[in-house]
Amino acid sequence: MKKAFTGSLCFIAVSIASCNLKPNQPVSQIPEATLTVPESGGDTSHGIADAATILARPEVPVLCYHQIRNWKGNESRGVKDVVVPPELFKSHLQLLADSGYHTILPDDLYRYLTEGKPLPEKPVMLTYDDSDRDQYVVAAPEMKKHGFKGVFFIMTVSLGRSIYMSKEQVKDLSDQGHVIASHTWDHQNVKKYKGEDWEKQIAKPARELETITGKPVEYFAYPFGAWNKEAIPELKKHNVKAAFQLSTPRDSTEPLYTIRRMIVPGDWSAQTMYKAMKRTFRS
Repeated sequence: MKKAFTGSLCFIAVSIASCNLKPNQPVSQIPEATLTVPESGGDTSHGIADAATILARPEVPVLCYHQIRNWKGNESRGVKDVVVPPELFKSHLQLLADSGYHTILPDDLYRYLTEGKPLPEKPVMLTYDDSDRDQYVVAAPEMKKHGFKGVFFIMTVSLGRSIYMSKEQVKDLSDQGHVIASHTWDHQNVKKYKGEDWEKQIAKPARELETITGKPVEYFAYPFGAWNKEAIPELKKHNVKAAFQLSTPRDSTEPLYTIRRMIVPGDWSAQTMYKAMKRTFRS
């Protein structure tokens, strides 16, 4: 087990540095859009809205963070792209708060997309990948200052290890009102799954997280943001209501399983982050 886990952590260290398969465009290259959220919309007479109706709704900004710590001198540019210094992270949240944004959680987004349920003015979702302990130590207290809630996509192989969160910390986040969701067992690419991989990477982590939190685990984030059509029926079989990717376009028939997020690089100022967010998520 020790050798297997060590191998997994080596893989994780590499994967974090390249988590965004398609890097975010520079701010100047992203087309302008203004976010407006309607009070209702779409035909829900048959329950859940169809794909066309979901795709027609204005997108809600979903931000993705990984490690929140100061840079080290020997780290590569790729690692620094997903490591946000704490003071910079705090400035991001302060600007969102000052600009009147309200955080929402996956159930809110799901009901908005599928039923046209209204959202608060200026909604945004804060998400965190990979279970890093600094998300608990830095991000959670900072969100609390602003009355914000977030979504923590947990990689269960790392629980209680080295720089990662413990089960007790995950439980505490859940008890505080944050959402605990799945990010697989050990961050393997979903496109490569076969046979028992679905049980190992999807079913077992969800069961473990449900045992820790006492709550259902219904949402999922693809490692690297990488997804394919073949994965979606498997996610549905394992009771996943919606899944989050990164920067690629949403699928025309399965938008609930290809919800877009924007990685926030570690050298973006609050203003740069804000401008990119406004331009990335269309109205």
